Amino acid sequence: MSARITNTMLSRTVLRDLNNADFRLSNTQRKLSSGKQLTRPSDDPFAVGRAMRLRSDLEGIRQYKRNVDDGSGWATATEAALSRITDVLQRARELLVAGGNDSNGPVAREAIATEIEELTESVKQEANATYGGRYVFSGTATETAPYAIGGADTYAGNAGTVARAIGAGVSVPINVDVHALLGDGQGAADNKLLDTMRDIAENLRGGTPADAEALRNTDLSRLDSNLDELTRVRAVVGSTSNRLQTAGRRLDELEESSLDLLSKTEDVDMAEALVNYSTQKSAYESALHSGADIVQMSLLDFLR
Repeated sequence: MSARITNTMLSRTVLRDLNNADFRLSNTQRKLSSGKQLTRPSDDPFAVGRAMRLRSDLEGIRQYKRNVDDGSGWATATEAALSRITDVLQRARELLVAGGNDSNGPVAREAIATEIEELTESVKQEANATYGGRYVFSGTATETAPYAIGGADTYAGNAGTVARAIGAGVSVPINVDVHALLGDGQGAADNKLLDTMRDIAENLRGGTPADAEALRNTDLSRLDSNLDELTRVRAVVGSTSNRLQTAGRRLDELEESSLDLLSKTEDVDMAEALVNYSTQKSAYESALHSGADIVQMSLLDFLR
């Protein structure tokens, strides 16, 4: 027994086919206008999940890059301050050598001692260097100035380590322990830089043969040791800067490769999409005309 095909059945079939063709055409139009292959999760659930993971990875990479930039700025501020302290100590050494000369009288030595004290305050001022409103030599107490200018030489920071994460499970210390270099001044008798400079000023004013001998030998030796330690600290800062620069280049490469993979995952192939659009548009128009010929006196007549 054969089934009878009515005009209603025929119309429904034609309309269903037209709706499918229109859906494919609209989907291609949406991809062309957005430039994205994936415009909703149902397009490709696996690819959408992959794109979400890639975006999460990219955000992590960009955060690491921000950390590297902040660490590099911190290291730059640290090196600039240490460089200025080095210049101050070189001047102090020149004054020490001159002050140890027996040809200088009390007045000359007093003038040298006064300049040494001014240089000591300059060292403390440089130790109060900041980056982004944070003290770079205060350990983790970044809102506290390490030294009081014009006051006691006691260090006010702590020995905490300031670090920046530059990768998964990888962090780099970016601060240096300035207390180990400068110390707590003359009262601490720790042979650190501030203690040495305070003793130099005192020996310049002493005027005894023992004071002169200390200036030429003990004080000069101590100051040279402090300079050597300062050079070592600057080398550490330089190594940190180099490591951060290397990490920055690596993160740039990772970001570029991740962006490329994300583009391949979710961006539309414009040439392919344009060809599909042209083909689907022609197919839709042909189906529209054919349907109008098959189903007479219907809405399709008006659509023509």
